[in-house]
Amino acid sequence: MPRRTPRTALDKLRTPGRIPGFLKTASVCVLIAGLLTPLTQAAAAEEAAPKATAAANDYCGGQCSDILPPGQNGNATLAQILLNQAFGTQPAHAEDQLGPYANLAKGYPTLTNSTVNTFFNDASFGVPADQVASTVKPAGRGDVTIVRDKKTGVPHITGTTRYGTEFGAGYAAAEDRLWLMDVFRHVGRGQLTSFAGGDPSNQGLEQQFWRHAPYTEADLQAQIDNAVATNGERGKQALADAKAYLDGINAYIDASDKGRYFPGEYVLTGHKDSITNAGTIQHFKITDLVALGSVIGALFGSGGGGEVNNALSLLAAQEKYGVQEGTKVWESFRERNDPEAVVTVHDKSFPYASKPDDPQGEALPDAGSVEEEPLVHDRTGSAATSSANTASATAAKTAMTSAKRGMSNALVVSGEHTASGHPVAVFGPQTGYFAPQLLLLQEIQGPGISARGASFAGLSMYVELGRGQDYSWSATTSGQDIIDTYAVELCQDDYHYLYRGTCTPMEKVEQKNAWKPTVADGTAAGSYTMRVWRTKYGPVEYRATVDGKKVAYTTLRSSFMHEADSIIGFQMLNDPDYVKGPEDFQKAVQHINYTFNWFYADSEHTAYYNSGDNPVRANGVDAEFPVWARPAYEWRNWTPATNTADYTPASAHPNSIDQDYYISWNNKQAKDYTTAPWGNGSVHRGNLLEDRVKKLVAAGGVTRASLVKAMADAGLADLRAENVLPDLLKVVNSSPVTDSTAAAAVSKLQTWLSAGAKRTETSAGSRTYANADAIRILDAWWPLLVKAEFEPGLGSDLYTAMTKNLPIDESPSAAHGPTGSHAGSSFQYGWWSYVDKDIRAVLGESVQGPLARKYCGGGSLSACRDLLISTLKEAAGKTAAQVYPGDALCSAGDQWCADSIFQRTLGGIKHGHISWQNRPTFQQVVEFTSHR
Repeated sequence: MPRRTPRTALDKLRTPGRIPGFLKTASVCVLIAGLLTPLTQAAAAEEAAPKATAAANDYCGGQCSDILPPGQNGNATLAQILLNQAFGTQPAHAEDQLGPYANLAKGYPTLTNSTVNTFFNDASFGVPADQVASTVKPAGRGDVTIVRDKKTGVPHITGTTRYGTEFGAGYAAAEDRLWLMDVFRHVGRGQLTSFAGGDPSNQGLEQQFWRHAPYTEADLQAQIDNAVATNGERGKQALADAKAYLDGINAYIDASDKGRYFPGEYVLTGHKDSITNAGTIQHFKITDLVALGSVIGALFGSGGGGEVNNALSLLAAQEKYGVQEGTKVWESFRERNDPEAVVTVHDKSFPYASKPDDPQGEALPDAGSVEEEPLVHDRTGSAATSSANTASATAAKTAMTSAKRGMSNALVVSGEHTASGHPVAVFGPQTGYFAPQLLLLQEIQGPGISARGASFAGLSMYVELGRGQDYSWSATTSGQDIIDTYAVELCQDDYHYLYRGTCTPMEKVEQKNAWKPTVADGTAAGSYTMRVWRTKYGPVEYRATVDGKKVAYTTLRSSFMHEADSIIGFQMLNDPDYVKGPEDFQKAVQHINYTFNWFYADSEHTAYYNSGDNPVRANGVDAEFPVWARPAYEWRNWTPATNTADYTPASAHPNSIDQDYYISWNNKQAKDYTTAPWGNGSVHRGNLLEDRVKKLVAAGGVTRASLVKAMADAGLADLRAENVLPDLLKVVNSSPVTDSTAAAAVSKLQTWLSAGAKRTETSAGSRTYANADAIRILDAWWPLLVKAEFEPGLGSDLYTAMTKNLPIDESPSAAHGPTGSHAGSSFQYGWWSYVDKDIRAVLGESVQGPLARKYCGGGSLSACRDLLISTLKEAAGKTAAQVYPGDALCSAGDQWCADSIFQRTLGGIKHGHISWQNRPTFQQVVEFTSHR
């Protein structure tokens, strides 16, 4: 039987991606005919004659480009959804950026500066007169115009007042993503199943995010009030902008409801009636923006956590080797500050979260005492099925790991090394692939705002990643630790704890959800209650005993109760009167409290800054492990009522201006700067960029095309093959390979290496990989060799514990990595650094920051060789169907399909697969030619 594709995070959402079989072609046609009578959107909107918009202070000289698949239009009427489901018909601009994006995988080798926009959009400001598709005055307003271009349908919003500008941004966002925005405000509130249906994947999704941010309505409002109160005039402006933005969204809701061109998912999920138009699409309110922000922050900007898992693996190491040696072994695998790790900032130290000389306050659990705190209670109906329970378990595991979705990359080269003398940047966020996409494109021009780029749907009052008049910026997830785990001592019962010496009741926060079958989701009726116990030290995640004392382990995140604070930084980035150079850019992103790496380029300068509210920990506290919830171990000057504390100063965050080049692929930021996820060692996918960009810079004359080529080439590389396989084969070939099966496998692997070790089609559209056998062999070999190499030495218990800290593999087809299958992003988490260091040690080569012991063959070269050949033979004997067993999207044995990228349906429109690429979802290519 085909296996079910595992889902993680947003990949699990179930909305109307499939229409039940009873809607056959004939009935679809009849239904569509009846649905075509309402007003079309164009007729219902106040549309003026097409006219050009003027380019506003654009200093890019036609050399700014961007791309965001599948397409700008993420809304579809019921008729359009049914046509798509029946015939594959696409609404206008629903997937017109998918083809150019996909084509780069085979088109990049011959790329030139003049052909960049074959694969990207022209991101110049404004729309040429002959490219204007529509000009709309939303809600008949005279102070804002929305112009959409013919090629991509991107909205270019121009306002004469600040209110009108933001009203237009809200209106355009709802035009393009209303259903998606509605879904995510319900995800953020933990109410997805009641809104979209009780499919187990929906249950898991709302559980994962509500566990992270279990807010009440009062909590959401308080965060808005605090952000406004603590940011002066900018805070007041942000509130006014948000209100105008909401007015625009709600104006579109009213217009689309009256005109009956609202998204068809509202009908399929039972919120609207297709015949009578009965039902309501709820207006958005300001607290919805905070709920939306909490989801995005949890996905991409909240580094840390995992302290309990760290403690369990440390205890397993100490049980295996004794306290001293076990700690040494554990630290060698943790690689907190590995000297061989690729870094973004060169030759400069930024100490943070380092191992203290004399750890204080550690609260490690007693053996066997840790139990996960249950989130879901009172299950009824379909909520009590085995699939529902499995979804809950997966959600909990995903929420509690430090191996969070990272993704995104950046390549930035200073003008000193470019052909033009101007900096060149190729960068963007790797946010996964969805239909519709989580991000949307827009241009906003108005008083105090001048930018084009991408924003998360529902939070697009400002451009969040993009370009201004003479500068551009982007981000990657950084992952430094802003989440700590505290052991609170229980008193009286399991729901009271000691807070600074006083027995204090925990706060119970609940969300009750119920659902029934709909056309979109036939899951049987069910219900449950999500319950979180909150303490001043954060929500309870585990129960355990420490030295025999009953404790609850809580997680405290510096951005908890501060989801709205980052709005000020984005407001500044959009303000041309604020950002005039790299120093201003750095000051702007210092106002963003989520954990990101920020990159900047203008015509003269480049810059980098790592953002996030990094708490100042008490002396002696080790951020890797739980500590006692006592004043001596709290964050410095921590105020529980507001969850504020002392934070490390801007100068202590990794930062730089005009370095020769920057690369980032969620790798280590700088020397001595410890990040929460494991795996920042000698081999990291950041090396794929580092090696290519360093070579370009050494040669000089870097261009937009050559930097895109470097990104695209890295995006097809198999990290294991490029950086680890050569040494593995060095061991295998240390003596003649006499076994015919092993020799054939070695020959295929060496041929693939000589060809560049890419996972790429034989030709565009062939859906067959070149060197397919070698790729199959390595995919099968890697998990076998890792287990055979390390488990005998570590023992089963410690090996298993370590794999919970860091998965062993994340190949494109791997469904066990944190990103799931068909997600594009690959090779972020894995044991490649461990294998690399161990194999080099066995070969007798120099290793900086080695593992505490040699594992392959117990350190014997001949025994290691035997182990590798044995597992290689086993891997070579596995059929394609065994290596790629198939799922709901691919048949067993289809290697290309197993790797392929699928736009996961978050609404009713489906798209086809594209060939695998490991690259940002939204991406910019920029080279500014002049400056204000």
